[in-house]
Amino acid sequence: MNRRKLFRYIREAQQSGVGAEEITQLLLDAGWKRSDIEFAFDIISRGRESFLHVHFLHRHLSPKVSAGALVAILTLTGLISGLYARSTLGSNELLVQNGENGKIIFEYGSWPILENAKFFEKVKQDFISQKADFIEADLSSMKLRVYSEGLLATEVPIGSKGREGSWWETPAGLYKIESMEKSHYSSFGHVYMPWSMQFQGNFFIHGWPYYADGSPVAQGYSGGCIRLADKNAESVYRLAKTGMPVLVFKESFITNTADTKYAPKSIVPDTVSYLAADLQNNFVFAEHLSSDQRFIASITKLMTALIAVEYINIEREVSITSPMVATTSIPRLSAGNKTSVLDLLSLLLLESSNEAALAITSPLGQSHFVDLMNRKAATIGMANSRFTDTSGIIATNTSTATDLFMLAKYLYYNRSFVLHMSMGNENRAAYGPSQYKNLSNLNEISGLEKMIGGKVAESSAAQGGMLAVFKMNVGEEMRPVAIIVLGSKDSKRDVKTLFDYVQANFDAQ
Repeated sequence: MNRRKLFRYIREAQQSGVGAEEITQLLLDAGWKRSDIEFAFDIISRGRESFLHVHFLHRHLSPKVSAGALVAILTLTGLISGLYARSTLGSNELLVQNGENGKIIFEYGSWPILENAKFFEKVKQDFISQKADFIEADLSSMKLRVYSEGLLATEVPIGSKGREGSWWETPAGLYKIESMEKSHYSSFGHVYMPWSMQFQGNFFIHGWPYYADGSPVAQGYSGGCIRLADKNAESVYRLAKTGMPVLVFKESFITNTADTKYAPKSIVPDTVSYLAADLQNNFVFAEHLSSDQRFIASITKLMTALIAVEYINIEREVSITSPMVATTSIPRLSAGNKTSVLDLLSLLLLESSNEAALAITSPLGQSHFVDLMNRKAATIGMANSRFTDTSGIIATNTSTATDLFMLAKYLYYNRSFVLHMSMGNENRAAYGPSQYKNLSNLNEISGLEKMIGGKVAESSAAQGGMLAVFKMNVGEEMRPVAIIVLGSKDSKRDVKTLFDYVQANFDAQ
């Protein structure tokens, strides 16, 4: 593992006031070796000079000379690594838009900004200008196009896609063909998928699925893949190749911003950071200190859930080990038992289980999981957010009300079942009931029945917070509204206060 990352993690945790024993246990849970942890603590305690204590030809080099030598070595190593990376990337190294003028190397994964039609078109034109081979899946117009050396080779209609709001909804993003099979058997749907091209986890481009007896699936059946007519799927398959980029576009929401209105500060304590805004058109109803970075505690678990559903099969069973049985609000897990990721998500979101937060990371590893959380935050547009663990117990899990609004927007339009699960309203018809009974819902707010999802973070010393999403009467229609509060002594009270303010001032009923 990367020791530099280990040093940084320990320093940040120490600066946040976390004790050595607690840091050690968290690192052990994340898979670090005790010997590496003790070595890092020893180096940090000795200070920078000891870290740069170097001998050459039996002579002691000063820290200044050592530092210079270290910089030279790192520079040379970086140069060699860069040359190697460039040689291995080859034709797959593509540059795409990063803002108005900048360009970045093509990176695979979910990229929500591609839901903006203008941005999508810029990226597409970048691919064309670089004479790239790629597939464009436009889920708004329901068209799939294959480009060869930047030129359109074929265009076919998309027969079906994953239902919006379901477990298997496909988000916009930059993906690549990971594998290809002329006939792939899906253990999830128990069907055969002709001319199958996997591009993201359980998502494929393929022809019309059929059962073992040869009968085709019904028109309305969909496991979330991009389905084509058999002859069209074959033509795409003949043009595709492993590693070919797949550009997925889906225009989900309006991106214009309306005039801003502000709530009087007196309705919520002046120290509280808050934002109440429409998820569809970004209209701001109330705002105060919304750009302040604050500790977000258990709101972190929304990002944990998001990474879990995008990178891990929710039916996967996790073996519970002793380190996972952590201090939490409502203990549920026992070492030696097995539980599905889906059931762990219920514990994570409804009961804010720290145990579940540790167990969910095991298929990917804690360090990699947290890296994915930070990468996801960047692609969503959460520029001022940082995640350092999956449960939110470390004070360096920070964000802003504005950034959390972006998270709420992404969840609402791409992974709404995460919000539904946080209220115990997810559709489990295909998976059966949870193995855990009588789950408590810590996110409910007494007197508010219009909440469709969110996460509370109850904490002492005015460090509590909440992200809540509602369907509210605004003007003469129902609108999706996110209310976020941070740095609150009573986050549910403050959310309700802001909810009542929006209803009283913007409801025409």
